Amino acid sequence: MSPGPWALAAALLLAGCASLPKDVQRPVSTALDHPEATALGQLVASKQPAATRSDLSGFALLASPNMAYAGRLALTEQASKTLDIQYYTIHVDPTVRNLLRAVRAAAQRGVRVRILLDDFNSVGRDALVMRMADIPGVQMRMFNPLPGSRSAGLWRALGSLHDFQRIQHRMHNKLYVADNAWGIIGGRNLGDVYFGTATGSDFIDMDVLAAGPVVQRISASFDRYWNSLLAYPVASLVTSAELRQLRETTRPRPADSADEPAREAPALPPALDLATLPLTWAPAGLLVDSPLKLMPAEDGAPVEGAVIEGLLSLLSRAQHDVVIVSPYFVPGPQMMMLFTDLKARGVRVRVLTNSLASTDALLAQIGYARHRKQLLRLGLELHETRAQARARLQDTMSGFTSKGTRASLHAKLVIVDGRILSIGSMNLDLRSKLQNSEIALVIHSPALARQAGEQVQHMIDAAAWKVTLTQDDTLLWQAPQETPPAVVGHDPDTSLWLRFLAKLLAPLTPDEML
Repeated sequence: MSPGPWALAAALLLAGCASLPKDVQRPVSTALDHPEATALGQLVASKQPAATRSDLSGFALLASPNMAYAGRLALTEQASKTLDIQYYTIHVDPTVRNLLRAVRAAAQRGVRVRILLDDFNSVGRDALVMRMADIPGVQMRMFNPLPGSRSAGLWRALGSLHDFQRIQHRMHNKLYVADNAWGIIGGRNLGDVYFGTATGSDFIDMDVLAAGPVVQRISASFDRYWNSLLAYPVASLVTSAELRQLRETTRPRPADSADEPAREAPALPPALDLATLPLTWAPAGLLVDSPLKLMPAEDGAPVEGAVIEGLLSLLSRAQHDVVIVSPYFVPGPQMMMLFTDLKARGVRVRVLTNSLASTDALLAQIGYARHRKQLLRLGLELHETRAQARARLQDTMSGFTSKGTRASLHAKLVIVDGRILSIGSMNLDLRSKLQNSEIALVIHSPALARQAGEQVQHMIDAAAWKVTLTQDDTLLWQAPQETPPAVVGHDPDTSLWLRFLAKLLAPLTPDEML
């Protein structure tokens, strides 16, 4: 039974009265000082070739869902001193419960665990991840929190509309670091849909595992966010009793917490064997936004982030070829000027993004669509992921189709001239530039760039529409080989209603908000 108008009004009133706690205690802590003294640190040293410069770091792409999960499990099981986990979203589902059991086991053997989670999506069942804060040895903070009840996200968001400038800025960083020696950065959050175990949906994603000096820079970025005034300890926002009550009211499925046995758990891979994993050694830099980006300026002007500015600078130096993989691709004026310059210099620019059918963010797709014809006229090559193909950016890319599964692109990477690979949490859109905080590795390695490029090209060839313009300026979607023919004039695999809704919402979605 739906609530009556008086109940809705009361809920809004209560939500509007909620506020964040004052005088919050945030004990300062930092990353491990001497990672080289740990077993993981010693493993890094043993794997580095003798002729390799000491300032180089080792890397391995985690392109398949299995490798992505196995890599995080390996870091968790082999950490001996510290484990730092920072994400935009953590879903409480079977895959994550398995991983969190390993995190709890790490804490029980004396590992200091710090979990930093953006607070926007921590409602309903997903708020139950905050119970990790009750485990001895685990510290958990919520970044840029919203006040109010966690039972329903809508009322919570409506109750914060008076603080819209603040709540629209979100911590989008994603990293997983063990002993300040090994770390993972990429596009994945934590959840079934990111590890290939969800039913009916799947995110196509990519991470990179890093070992060596660059990990210390990753840890330093975590420390800045962890010790920020926008990071609130869980205990300052919600009590254990409130979380227990929430658990009782949001349990359509069994085993809601990390300390309960999951039923019908998915088949998950064992931990990655770090000792035998081949690493590519290369110089690398880290682009990371300041947490101050999420604190609106007094004059209301947006603070541009270092990550997108750094990527645009990197792209501007391209000589021959640029590959962009961005699930939400909304180029603003600066990006359009950059693309104009690149094409004027004869640089090939290929873009892989979502189609209207595959996207999980309709408004972002609307923003991309309004620029699509202009991008094509400039000479960019546009490719859009097909929703029907379960196409994963994985090691072999074999067996890419599975009927009944909806695929959505979520990987975020840039390849420049076949020699530089940047991979991280960022999208090439104005939200990543102006609203969210992001993080990205920039790796100067032709070998890694080639490996990532081959997987992207396989994805383009096997499971993406190629978008072009006809002679009469009509959009044309060309299908991959051995699939139905081209579609002219409208987004393929979509209903008339979805296309109508996209047109209806287009005037209400400025690029700056996407």
